Amino acid sequence: MFADFLKRLVQPDPEPLPDADARLALSALLVRVARADGVYDDGEQARIDRILSTRYALSPFEATALRRAAEDLEAEAPDTVRFTRAIKDAVGYEDRIGVIEALWQVVLADGSRDAEEDAVLRLVANLLGINDRDSALARQRVERAG
Repeated sequence: MFADFLKRLVQPDPEPLPDADARLALSALLVRVARADGVYDDGEQARIDRILSTRYALSPFEATALRRAAEDLEAEAPDTVRFTRAIKDAVGYEDRIGVIEALWQVVLADGSRDAEEDAVLRLVANLLGINDRDSALARQRVERAG
């Protein structure tokens, strides 16, 4: 279903993604981090829906539809390294910082930081070109916002 999209995303010099494709790719990262600890429950799905709704001004129905498409893409996407590097090449830095904040929201949704989620988030941040300091600042902003 996403073969052409993934092929475009992982080519050597990907073009900047159109907004709808960027939304889908970045949403798939939210799903990947949420699934990192082997538990992907209703609370994490609801958190992702709220993030997508707020970030992209979507209705609850639209946010759920985007998350479900992202779940399918995440399942078909290549390893995290190739997938995330491709997004880095196709998405602007400020948008990537926003994604790190959203990823921290997902990781912290259940009130605890799981080691597997932390490891995936550190890897994703690095591959997106976000240094540890900027990732930590993003986490602190999320923690302050509650």
